[in-house]
Amino acid sequence: MTKPEFDQRIKPVSLKDTNLFKPISLPNNITLSHRLTLAPLTRIKGDPKTLVPNVELASQYYDQRSKRIGTLILTEGIFYSKECGGFYDGISGIWNQDQIEAWSKIFEKIHSNGSFVIAQLFHLGRQALPEYVAKNGLTYRAPSTGVYINDGSAPFEEQAKEFNTPLTGFTTEEVEQEIKNFVQGGINSIKAGADGVQVHAANGYLLNQFLDPESNRRDDKYGGSIENRSRFILEIVDQLTTAIGADKISVRLSPWSKFGGFQGAQDDPTLLAQYAHLVGELEKRRKSGSNFQFIDLVEPRVDGADDKSSKEFLKSGSNKFIYDIWGGLIVRAGNYIGNIEALTKDVNDDNRTLISSGRYFIANPDLPDRLENGWPLNKYDRSSFYVNGTGEGYIDYPVYKSE
Repeated sequence: MTKPEFDQRIKPVSLKDTNLFKPISLPNNITLSHRLTLAPLTRIKGDPKTLVPNVELASQYYDQRSKRIGTLILTEGIFYSKECGGFYDGISGIWNQDQIEAWSKIFEKIHSNGSFVIAQLFHLGRQALPEYVAKNGLTYRAPSTGVYINDGSAPFEEQAKEFNTPLTGFTTEEVEQEIKNFVQGGINSIKAGADGVQVHAANGYLLNQFLDPESNRRDDKYGGSIENRSRFILEIVDQLTTAIGADKISVRLSPWSKFGGFQGAQDDPTLLAQYAHLVGELEKRRKSGSNFQFIDLVEPRVDGADDKSSKEFLKSGSNKFIYDIWGGLIVRAGNYIGNIEALTKDVNDDNRTLISSGRYFIANPDLPDRLENGWPLNKYDRSSFYVNGTGEGYIDYPVYKSE
């Protein structure tokens, strides 16, 4: 990569006097030196055939972004079983020993910097691409049979017919087995040395699909009512709690996202009741002694990989209702570096708040130092975000050097 230019859209300003640079402790006796976390970011750098992470590249990538002692790193989404896949080759897994050992080396690198790491686990569900599902000998799965994504982002139903991989709903027994699969992925993550496991129930992936009535048309105990649509996630959380402890569990949610063919709470206000129920159940557990690490929220001003315009942002909704229900820590993600005023307000308004950054943490491995000191930020190159097998745009962004 040639030397990146500074991003002229972002006016350098020091945030050292904000809560962003006040220490905060997680329930499992982890003390962070600041409240800026690396967001979970898909980078597809794993081996395309084995889905073992590329230790050489990934170790450097996470090492660079955890150099500041006491930084919290959230990994890219990791498949907890082979059946989670069916997307562009290179998303890593953690279901076999080779994968566990590779992640262990990566986690060890983060820990050597005095920083901490949480492994995010997920399943694509109907967001898998039928071509890749067929190529890898998988089954195209979702909460309900035949309820394809129909937002024009990809020809899901047409590809399913072309490659003879119809979208198939889980039976009740298969859902129960999927919960066990997820829990085993959590056990494997802790075995590899992770400081926690994130239940990825956001951004239109499988767990999000169970929450949303658009994709969940089931009539068993995992569908049909608000309580039933929350059940899959809550049973994962409960069984994970038994297996690894509540203080090693976080949950990611995106109530307002339309990514993956959903309406979002803007267009379907009943979804607010769905998320209020789920978060309320998590809060009941927290008050009963299950002291989860945090809830991770995607802000309404972002939708998948896209930011909303300023006008859309003003009327895009609010995650405040989560604060009214949940009494624990909250991580907030959503173009905060492009909205420094919003970052400052949100991190200062409630002492439970941490801020997560993605794109600017990619381009600025020393992002905490830059924000603390008011140094200019490197501009990110989106074209390099999802390229397998290369370190370009992954490990070659420079740290800031003051003249």
